[in-house]
Amino acid sequence: MFTTRPTLQGTFGMVSSTHWLASQSAMAVLEDGGNAYDAAVAGAFVLHVVEPHLNGPGGEVPILLAPAGGDVRVLCGQGVAPTGATVAHYRGLGLELVPGTGPLAAAVPGAFDAWMLLLRDHGTKSLDDVLKYAIGYAEHGHAPVERVGETVATVRELFETEWTSSAEIYLPGGRPPRPGELFRNPALAATWKRLLAETAGAGDREARIEAAREVWRTGFIADALVRQAQRPTLDTSGERHSGTLTAADLAGWSATYETPVTYDWNGWTVCKAGPWSQGPVLLQQLALLPPELPRYGSADYVHLLIEGCKLAMADREAWYGDAAEVPLGDLLSARYNAERRHLVGDKASFELRPGSPGGRTPRLCAHARVAAVEGPGFDALGIGEPTVAKSPASPVPGEPDALGTAADGSTRGDTCHLDVVDRWGNMIAATPSGGWLQSNPVVPELGFPLGTRLQMTWLEEGLPNSLTPGRRPRTTLTPSIALRDGVPVMAFGTPGGDQQDQWQLHFFLAVALRSPVRGGLDLQGAVDAPNWHNDSFPGSFFPRGMRPGSVTVESRTDPAVVEELRRRGHEVTVGGPWSEGRLCAVARDPETGVLSAAANPRGMQGYAVGR
Repeated sequence: MFTTRPTLQGTFGMVSSTHWLASQSAMAVLEDGGNAYDAAVAGAFVLHVVEPHLNGPGGEVPILLAPAGGDVRVLCGQGVAPTGATVAHYRGLGLELVPGTGPLAAAVPGAFDAWMLLLRDHGTKSLDDVLKYAIGYAEHGHAPVERVGETVATVRELFETEWTSSAEIYLPGGRPPRPGELFRNPALAATWKRLLAETAGAGDREARIEAAREVWRTGFIADALVRQAQRPTLDTSGERHSGTLTAADLAGWSATYETPVTYDWNGWTVCKAGPWSQGPVLLQQLALLPPELPRYGSADYVHLLIEGCKLAMADREAWYGDAAEVPLGDLLSARYNAERRHLVGDKASFELRPGSPGGRTPRLCAHARVAAVEGPGFDALGIGEPTVAKSPASPVPGEPDALGTAADGSTRGDTCHLDVVDRWGNMIAATPSGGWLQSNPVVPELGFPLGTRLQMTWLEEGLPNSLTPGRRPRTTLTPSIALRDGVPVMAFGTPGGDQQDQWQLHFFLAVALRSPVRGGLDLQGAVDAPNWHNDSFPGSFFPRGMRPGSVTVESRTDPAVVEELRRRGHEVTVGGPWSEGRLCAVARDPETGVLSAAANPRGMQGYAVGR
């Protein structure tokens, strides 16, 4: 089939990310003798610089890694709710939802520690080696993509009147960054240079990385983060609030390794992070598929996947979270999903229908119950990660408008993704996010803001995703690694909030069901294939809205398929031809050692490189 780019193939190393500078920086590390994990860390810190509207050091990252000859592991870089972040505290402030911006929404920042742990345990390069690329772009400048300036423009008034530390960096000369002109973040460069200077005498490679982790948790970085969290800040509630993050919260948290959740389907094993992420949603969607699938791309096929997604997402709302034991065994069992599969009829469902795994009674939060009965007119979708890869102010139906010119900072963030495979067979998939330039004011001493991941929790006690001190908010971030016959074959993922495991399912099935290219997996064809999403469940981002029955498809979708979906009751919005998904992928053929990679053309900034 026609693709926008070739599926790259080689034997030395492959990188795919959502920005070409991150991809090429990671590739430079591979060329310098580093492995996939060294390369991923270098690329991740470049993403903080070149996609500051999509992620930052104060955000979070789930990482899936498959060391050559070893087991797949999850490295959790999702921080927890601070000790003072209780439902009672937020309710006492008169809030019904956690604000979408500001320090009240800040969890313990998790990204930095996760990348340091990865570098210490699986990398080979020094701290200087992996940070030099990010320092160079922050100090000497890079030509920003259009989205950076567009995003800053949506919050310009807020930056000028309230978040003035952000204006100092993101309104140079009093205007947003412009494509083709060098944009610098000298404060961020100074932060990493000071970190390197303070850890220079710490000892060997591992000792220095440990020293860097301590500087983050208890040193000058921690001090600045806590000061910022305690400053009253205007947020999406329209009021000024101080956060709950303390020095003890920062000092007491560390990234951790976990066993992935897995599901076997048609000879593949798909690995995901646990139900503190939305990762098992992809696995549930696979479990809900019937033994025989309709023709790929047909109306029957698209309808089946949409309706299965609704059931999996309803279970996400009722059962997933870090504040309770999640019955994953039952949720992924053949018996449970065979029963759920019978709920998929010929017509589109407008109901939020969580199941009863193991006979348990599902419980939805009050907000979700209200949203579920509002019907198609309730479309106050979130202001977090966008549903499509377009500008923040895009008028395309199905994509929530940025509210960004409002004085409360309501605007949209997004996410990044990064995959690497090296010549030794090491593989990694990571989805960095949070700590966006529009999430919180820039910490003046550091050059980056805190994150807002707590907005994904509910201010209602007793739910799996209730705001709970010491517990992770249920994140939408969900990288993937897939195995064949027990051997890691493919790493993939995408930005896109609640849409991530919808787009990844479509991508994975396109890889698994369609003919290969050049003897390998047709990664680029699967990335380029017309994609879609639905919003028939409560969104994870403030103000937590939903659109029962909605489906948004790319205009490249067969018109006959669109017509049939509408006949079946789906409320179909036809978006732009390249508006759904921002997938990245790398792969390795274990028999031949041939590596491959592909990247999303949507948004015109994702690139794969390799040789």
